[in-house]
Amino acid sequence: MDTNSVLRLKLLRTHKNLTQRQMAAILEVGQNTYSRMENGVTSFKDSYKKILEEKFNLTTGWLSGADVPMIKEEEKQKSKQYTLSSNIGMVHESEWNALTPQKSYTQGVPYYNVDFIGGFDIVLNDQTTTPEYLINFQKYNEATCWCNVTGHSMEPEITHGDIIALKEIEDASFLPYGEVYAIVTINNMRTIKRIGPASNPDSYSLIPTNRSPEYGIQELPKNMIRHVFHVLGCMKRL
Repeated sequence: MDTNSVLRLKLLRTHKNLTQRQMAAILEVGQNTYSRMENGVTSFKDSYKKILEEKFNLTTGWLSGADVPMIKEEEKQKSKQYTLSSNIGMVHESEWNALTPQKSYTQGVPYYNVDFIGGFDIVLNDQTTTPEYLINFQKYNEATCWCNVTGHSMEPEITHGDIIALKEIEDASFLPYGEVYAIVTINNMRTIKRIGPASNPDSYSLIPTNRSPEYGIQELPKNMIRHVFHVLGCMKRL
């Protein structure tokens, strides 16, 4: 089964806030059959796509992964040329979309509703995991993914409950100082900190933004790093 179709099928269900049982009823199949379909085990037939397209007024081809609007009505919005913002003034819609994050089901960076500290293993270890939706935010569209963050060590820079844009770094042999990184160690510890030079050249200093006494600078040997992500930015969940 095409991976894009699997992604679109689950995105549709979550977008409509439906359970697998409800989707199965719409397609007149058993819940187990639907579950296997959503997980790519059972074929997502064209006849099922047609049922969903008619039921939810979907653009033909969207369920197959085509780069088209999810809902047919969205096509009408293309005629809208301007958007009014009390802070920015009257700006062209394309400029507004570039300046603001948009929840999308066709383009952008995957958002996984997991916490980097507590549940990010799901994303790292299971390549079939489906994002909850996509975030189209031009300034961060080079990110690998978005996920949740908890904890207070990086406040006020990154606040408990924010979501963060992460860009995976494949070669961690050189990490510029002063930047914020999300790090997974070889013993499965996770932390989000700004890095700096350490007393040992084979280590990094992990520097919290929060100056409270309970948060201090720690040193991490470079060979303890298993995965590292550059934290490009953060924002409140959409």
